[in-house]
Amino acid sequence: MANIVDLASSINTVWTLVVCFLIFFMQPGFALVEAGQVRAKNAGNVVMKNMMDWSLGVLVFFIVGQGVYTVAGQLTNPSTPLDLGAAVAYIGDPGSAVGWLFGAVFAMTAATIVSGAVAERIKFSAYVFLAICLTAVIYPVIGGFAWSGGLLASGGYLGQLIGAGYQDFAGATVVHMLGGVAGLVAAYMVGPRRGRFDSEGNPRPIPGHSVVFAVVGTFILAFGWYGFNVGTQGILTIAEGATSLEGITFNNAALGRVALNTTLAMGIGAVGSTIVTTLREGKPDPLFGANGLLAGLVGITGACVHVTWWGALVIGLLAGVQTPLVYHWIVENLKIDDVCGVFAVHGSAGALGTVFIPVFAASGFSAPQLVMQIVGVLVITVWTVVTTAIALKIADGIWGLRVDEDEEELGLDRGEHGIEAYPEFVDEGVVADGGVDQTYGVRTDGGEDREVRTDGGVDVEDEREIRTDGGQDIKADDMHEIRTDGGEDMEVSEDGEIKMVMAVIRPDRLGEVKQALAEVGAPSLTVTNVSGRGSQPSTTEQWRGEEYVVDLHQKVKIECVVADVPASDVADAIREAASTGEPGDGKVFIIDVEEALQIRTGKTGPEAV
Repeated sequence: MANIVDLASSINTVWTLVVCFLIFFMQPGFALVEAGQVRAKNAGNVVMKNMMDWSLGVLVFFIVGQGVYTVAGQLTNPSTPLDLGAAVAYIGDPGSAVGWLFGAVFAMTAATIVSGAVAERIKFSAYVFLAICLTAVIYPVIGGFAWSGGLLASGGYLGQLIGAGYQDFAGATVVHMLGGVAGLVAAYMVGPRRGRFDSEGNPRPIPGHSVVFAVVGTFILAFGWYGFNVGTQGILTIAEGATSLEGITFNNAALGRVALNTTLAMGIGAVGSTIVTTLREGKPDPLFGANGLLAGLVGITGACVHVTWWGALVIGLLAGVQTPLVYHWIVENLKIDDVCGVFAVHGSAGALGTVFIPVFAASGFSAPQLVMQIVGVLVITVWTVVTTAIALKIADGIWGLRVDEDEEELGLDRGEHGIEAYPEFVDEGVVADGGVDQTYGVRTDGGEDREVRTDGGVDVEDEREIRTDGGQDIKADDMHEIRTDGGEDMEVSEDGEIKMVMAVIRPDRLGEVKQALAEVGAPSLTVTNVSGRGSQPSTTEQWRGEEYVVDLHQKVKIECVVADVPASDVADAIREAASTGEPGDGKVFIIDVEEALQIRTGKTGPEAV
């Protein structure tokens, strides 16, 4: 029968590993949520911070954090002696590795929450230092207080004093509220982004570059959250000393309750937030809808195993409703630039859901439990505020907290990492001085040759002579001459006129215009995405409920050079295909082209077109 117990233990181990992998998958969710809410020039910096949260964080938690977690529980539980050897025994015990990993993924979640609050202006070095402090000390101490038999647990000092152990099933406050409070403190100390508030202190929106990223990241987080909540509930409970199947309990009811409550709370959280933004702003906001979904998840994280299904609905609804309200209060009243709203999503929602556990508990209301919930929230808040402020003060003294104004304007992708998340042009083999080294030799002076000289001239054995003054003479049958003064004389062919038809149109009319041009015999064109202002009126848009004016509209510029097709026919084709009858349809221009030269063949004039 001992084999049955071993099998049950193995099932629990595999379950825990799967849960760890699910929670780890929340990291790309956080990266997308945060990257979508910042400008494109800072997206690379955000994902780099998230990558370091995990990569450096697991190392720190392994070397220091797990031991601090255990010691914090020992020191604040009068019945548990201090045993430093036991606190670090996991390092040399492979059998403890799964338990350590389970703790690590929770620690990394707490750390990575902070990133979204201080995005777009904190120094990378300062942020990394804060992440180290969070995974080494700040989170482990709270974990020890609540989950390792310490201060807040039933056997801890406060637990014995109040007569109830703190309830936070999967970390609504131990993980999420801690991260949200730390993020708020960091956002306050780093200061707002340039341009976030006007001279009178009124908030000015700074839209992120991809609501789609933020919403997709939200769904990834919600998927991983099932590991966070449901995974915290073990599949099997094995009684101490069990030797047969009789000592094993299948936790089907508890698993079902956690899964149901988690799902209900996330759904109604999104609905609640959407209702609020619709009433406040007149339109549903997808970003706040996503935030409300996450807030519903945060709110139920500590309560999911304790409360009834209808209690889960109430907690999820309250968490979702408060999200846009708390966010606007933080920005408008406290003047704190919390970029991703981490306090409203993780901080206040986590506190609310955890305090309401005894109010909606399936076992009935308990006054001592309510007192302990309130005390526990206060302890975690005070500890997090003080330790985060100390860590940031140290970082400020060593590196400084935020980048300088020029770097903030340039973008942290380039300023902190020397990259661009969305490079428009990539030159293969480009070196730092601007030269391009290839097998035939290109030097830093910009000269290129089959034979390259320091004066920038190029000699070519095809009757061309290139001189040191930058002029170029070409002796060929195409009758064009390049002079030493840099000017170029081309003999314009008399066979026909060359015209450029240039048009600025709505992007959604491009397909029709291309077809119309092909029908009139002018299929060759150049297309450029542009923005501009003309007769089309400006529009008022919103970012997190804050209005801003858009007076530069997205357009497409088309350039079509013709010679044997009448330019007027081309212009008429564009006009007919691009017209919607509304302001903003665009304009068409016909421009004289002095000459044309085909690069491949050397043909000029209409033949080049």
